[in-house]
Amino acid sequence: MAPTPPSTSGALELEGLTRRFGTLTALDGLSFSVPSGQVVGFLGPNGAGKTTTMRAIFGLTDLDAGSVRWNGRPIGSEERRRFGYMPEERGLYPSMLIAEELTYLGRLHGMSAPDAVAATTRWLERLEVADRAGDKVESLSHGNQQRVQLAAALVHDPEVLILDEPLAGLDPTGIDVIGQVLVEEARSGRCVLFSSHQLDQVEDLCESVTIIDRGRLVASGTVDSLTTAGAQRLAVRVEGDRDGRWAAGLAGVTVSENRGGEVRLVLGTTSSDTVLDAARAAGRVTKFDFERRRLSEVFRESVGA
Repeated sequence: MAPTPPSTSGALELEGLTRRFGTLTALDGLSFSVPSGQVVGFLGPNGAGKTTTMRAIFGLTDLDAGSVRWNGRPIGSEERRRFGYMPEERGLYPSMLIAEELTYLGRLHGMSAPDAVAATTRWLERLEVADRAGDKVESLSHGNQQRVQLAAALVHDPEVLILDEPLAGLDPTGIDVIGQVLVEEARSGRCVLFSSHQLDQVEDLCESVTIIDRGRLVASGTVDSLTTAGAQRLAVRVEGDRDGRWAAGLAGVTVSENRGGEVRLVLGTTSSDTVLDAARAAGRVTKFDFERRRLSEVFRESVGA
């Protein structure tokens, strides 16, 4: 799959990022953009360069080549004050009280004391941990610590939100709460980029995804465009048929699955009309649906897994 060229309309633009650690090339001319108003999933196998990319956005690793721009301008310390970051290495002070810590972080970002307190209250309520405001971070479950860590990234009302594995280890309720916050932030015009290995959740939350492997871009685009690209796929059921023999002999068709008589097909040179005619010849057709690929399939094909 040929990756989509980076857009020039994105709020956050990464161009030609290259980072070497000795003989290891962590980023190899990586270019992509993150439009404002979208949740963009940042995907890749372990060691692909996702965390290095995020660190490069914040100037936390020196680049050998390339640049990061926001709204067409180079990023400096002043611009980064308007970014929110949830790093892979969670950085909360474990022995501080939650509300005090978030207020302190807001003050570090230049907020007034009343504004920092108000923002802390708002985000703890929105992330459903307001009842733990007076507790220490270390007393929280992993899932609630994730929520507080996200609040720390949001407390100063950033315009760009960069999150490294925000859904890791969360239960379904936690995923729903955090996922909804990310969607709402994007809809308000924020630029949201997050990495995750939970591809089903990425498919549900994201409008677009960027996939990298070995520091290079291998696929990028909207979820719809990536999952509908390629060969047509059909799910067909013929009444009374459980072995799918009617499909086995079709030229130019691959049977990808037969689950109790519901046959999933990948069309090559054969048209869907030909498949429908063959199914009707075998009996009464009770299902004939076009299907799209799952994002997990796109991912595996892109990284050669």
